[in-house]
Amino acid sequence: MEIAKIGEFGLIDRLTKDLENKNESTKYGVGDDCAVLSYPDKEVLVTTDLLMEGVHFDLTYIDLKHLGYKAAMVNISDVFAMNGTPRQITVSLALSKRFSVEDMEAFYSGLRLACDKWGVDVVGGDTTSSYTGLAISITCIGEARKEDIVYRNGAKDTDLVCVSGDLGAAYMGLQLLEREKSVYYSQVEEAKRKGDKRALEELKNFQPDFSGKEYLLQRQLQTEARGDIIEKLREAGIRPTAMMDISDGLSSELLHICKQSGVGCRIYEKNIPIDYQTAVMAEELNMNVTTCALNGGEDYELLFTVPIGDHEKIEQIEGVKLIGHITDVKFGKVLVTRDNQEFELKAQGWTHLSE
Repeated sequence: MEIAKIGEFGLIDRLTKDLENKNESTKYGVGDDCAVLSYPDKEVLVTTDLLMEGVHFDLTYIDLKHLGYKAAMVNISDVFAMNGTPRQITVSLALSKRFSVEDMEAFYSGLRLACDKWGVDVVGGDTTSSYTGLAISITCIGEARKEDIVYRNGAKDTDLVCVSGDLGAAYMGLQLLEREKSVYYSQVEEAKRKGDKRALEELKNFQPDFSGKEYLLQRQLQTEARGDIIEKLREAGIRPTAMMDISDGLSSELLHICKQSGVGCRIYEKNIPIDYQTAVMAEELNMNVTTCALNGGEDYELLFTVPIGDHEKIEQIEGVKLIGHITDVKFGKVLVTRDNQEFELKAQGWTHLSE
């Protein structure tokens, strides 16, 4: 069905008609000029992300359901990175005419799966037309007690540097998707050059080679916010001194923490958690796996520092790895390699608005 048939408000009604609010802080959601929220005893956390087709996602290899899920999760992740609890999101979309009502229903089904996982209410947004493709703007609102909020600027000398999960897999998943996309289009161009109509017809059923790489695809296409790690830290009585999620690469995020905290750091290559499939894919592409883990981005794992006194508690938490420690700023930001060489840590990951 063409969106023009039901119009903007018809589309909004269709996508939001059966939304049920889950949070006491949501007094009124979709249906008026504003949502009404109430946080009488808590600090309010607000984060927003803008995702642009061709910059942040490629609809050649991500379907709209996965895109909706990922768009919600990357915002939910930001609230967890402040040690908060996500409660509401607003969703704004700019659509070109090539998208149907069913496309948007698929997008919303993924988005709502992500929200349902973490008990988040969809409370509003906007839709408009676009001449260039799909643009997605999501704002996530969360809450936290004032004393629980964790900023990037609290790391102290001798604090331990920790990460959740493993790193580099999302980037390797992207490389895999880009490789198979390139293979497909090169075969199409070759068939066109030869005028081979039969080959072009057969290419409509082109199947990319993803065997043995399923985890890498999952990490790229089905982003997960690490609220489970936040819960484990709370259960262990650990309050990080600084924290952020890894969207632009470990090295970039760690340098942010060091700069804002006025400290240095030492991290150890041998301690950086890397999945087996990530290592195999990096070798297949002739890439350095440590470089991929440091700079790949889109892992959405948590990077955080804790007081040295929490060492034993951290070691007991499954899914968290100690990768180094914070130092005085005069000692710099250092990566210690497996053969004990020392290199200055540099941010070489994704940089927005760069050339």
